Amino acid sequence: MQELIELQNKIVPELVEVLEKRYNILRTIFFNQPVGRRVLSNELNLSERIVRTEISFLKGQGLIEINTPGMTVTESGEEIVDKLNGFIHELKGLNDLEDKIKEALSIKKVIIVPGDVENNQGILKDIGKAASKYLKTVIKDNSIIALTGGSSVKEVIEAFPKINKYSNVLVVPARGGMGRNVETQANTLAGSLAKKLNGNYKLLHIPENVSPEIINSLKEEKEIKDIVQSIHNADILIYGIGNAMEMAQKRGISEDKISRLNELEAVGEAFGCYFNKDSKVVSETTAIGINISNASQINTHIAVAGGANKVESIIATQLNNTHAVLVTDEAAGRKILKILMSRQKSL
Repeated sequence: MQELIELQNKIVPELVEVLEKRYNILRTIFFNQPVGRRVLSNELNLSERIVRTEISFLKGQGLIEINTPGMTVTESGEEIVDKLNGFIHELKGLNDLEDKIKEALSIKKVIIVPGDVENNQGILKDIGKAASKYLKTVIKDNSIIALTGGSSVKEVIEAFPKINKYSNVLVVPARGGMGRNVETQANTLAGSLAKKLNGNYKLLHIPENVSPEIINSLKEEKEIKDIVQSIHNADILIYGIGNAMEMAQKRGISEDKISRLNELEAVGEAFGCYFNKDSKVVSETTAIGINISNASQINTHIAVAGGANKVESIIATQLNNTHAVLVTDEAAGRKILKILMSRQKSL
């Protein structure tokens, strides 16, 4: 297969470009359907003229339908998108990229989806789908799954199908709630995943920013103790990765503490821990739940993040995390490898 791809790239490179373009258009329609031509043009950063031409072709092949609400992908179109995933992955050399990043970061596994989240937000759904597909392979009877909130983790849960083959699965929020958007809070996502698994869930209704005195008092409550014990016994941890300063502001941390994070050169955040460029935890939020010590005891971490703007944060939080499975996009993956290779050369 790889030899054939290399021959195509040499002899008919335009064929590969057209294939990738039409795949991206079809996939974007699928994730945004029903969608209008102008919205599609903006999502893909393509002119309306090019989009119009490609839509005409896809419609002629019976891969999409055009109705008053907008364009939708037909059953044949969905089948094409699904079958092309692996081919496009190999076409772009992503298997090799995954192996190189895995070795350079010294982590368990890397999964890369084609594209760039920053240019096409629909790629985040692909990342979620890839992460949920991996999650299905590691869940077993009696699994305890801990997860954080956030838009990336939300995509993982939304992509996860309903499954009834596991027994006694428990889903818990990894930490106390954060943010104003209920849809992306850990409690909400834990409940949603548990229902899809026909399992159980526990909720942790504690805000992030409360005083240490209140935290210590809450820890003595029997119900809280029970939930925290379940969190600490988790064998799967799912979380997003963020820029340290952006996450601190989202959490409503005081300006003094944000200044302190700057002094400590924090660049990345994951499950309430702030990491510097050397992948050292320089600060932790006080919320009840997972901390760096607990996390190191969990066998499987599924870290979900996309976009070249998160690369430094991804490296900071994942380097030498032997439990980690990183799910990201192509743009981030290529930049991660470039930075890591540059660091190795400077040593």
